Amino acid sequence: MFRGLVYGSFKQPRELIWIFGMLIFVCLMAEAFMGYLLPWGQMSYWGAQVIISLFSAIPVVGDELSLWIRGDYVVSDATLNRFFAFHVIAVPLVLLILVFLHIVALHEVGSNNPDGIEIKQNTNWQGRPLDGIAFHPYYTVKDIVGVAVFMFFFAVVIFYMPEMGGFFLEHANFIPADPLKTPEHIAPVWYFTPFYAILRAVPDKFAGVIAMGGAIVVLFMLPWLDRSPVKSIRYRGGLFKKAIFLFVISFIGLGYLGTQPATPGATTVARVLTAVYFGFFLLMPLYTRWEKTKPVPERLTEHPTLEDRIPQLLALVDEVTLTEQVSDAAGATVTRRKANVAGIKAVLIRFAKQLKASLD
Repeated sequence: MFRGLVYGSFKQPRELIWIFGMLIFVCLMAEAFMGYLLPWGQMSYWGAQVIISLFSAIPVVGDELSLWIRGDYVVSDATLNRFFAFHVIAVPLVLLILVFLHIVALHEVGSNNPDGIEIKQNTNWQGRPLDGIAFHPYYTVKDIVGVAVFMFFFAVVIFYMPEMGGFFLEHANFIPADPLKTPEHIAPVWYFTPFYAILRAVPDKFAGVIAMGGAIVVLFMLPWLDRSPVKSIRYRGGLFKKAIFLFVISFIGLGYLGTQPATPGATTVARVLTAVYFGFFLLMPLYTRWEKTKPVPERLTEHPTLEDRIPQLLALVDEVTLTEQVSDAAGATVTRRKANVAGIKAVLIRFAKQLKASLD
């Protein structure tokens, strides 16, 4: 999603693709939330109790809606049974339909690219895009490599660190659910914490629910909020780059604050970051219209690959480290590396200058 945001993959003619993608995102959030209750641990139980109770803040229908979601006056076996059914059957079926529609919409207009150029405008005598490549074997091999890398890290998490220090599986969730004992600090799983921090940043309960929901709904409006004539961040002006830089900081900050207890200081910071989060979207029609953009090339441009950057990375390692010859316990001479303070300082200064130049 962030890559689509940076390269303008939500802009015309891919609005429908973005909408289907956002619906998939919402369904995945529902799938994760309903599956989170199934272990029936302390954090699962009380997290579900808190989130479902938020629906009661909706005027007129709130109490009936929260009762309908739970299936009881409290989170109970009825809630567990229906959440299991939704998690295993209903939501996956909706996801399959949405993924199918997403692929159909993508097939109709084609994929975006980092330059934000419509490659179908430059075709050969056969009507095929000059800059287009076949899906197989190029994208199939690329995706297989990506899946293999993901499965490696996935297996490491599953077999060696499933709790990930309490971020993936909270310590309180190893305790069976007890309706009579509230945990000291109730917090959702890490991927919900930015929206949870927005909820807590608003003092009024109903307004907090509106803000939390609005943080997701505003993503649906991106294709119509962005008024820039170009898609890719490569050819946008400094205003958009600075705005997205602040957006990233606010999102990460809200994610961290959502894991921490709600102290007065943390709440104040969360309110500032919430304002930055919504400001990025609500002010987008203004700063994307005012900014000066760069000329967009007619054809795709070439950029260095990771393989091309390997010599630069090795040179960077040599710059920030120093080698020294030492003797080990057996008397043999070995080469070791230690940090080069002057080199690290030079690299950081150079990185800061490049970052500033990229934001201009």
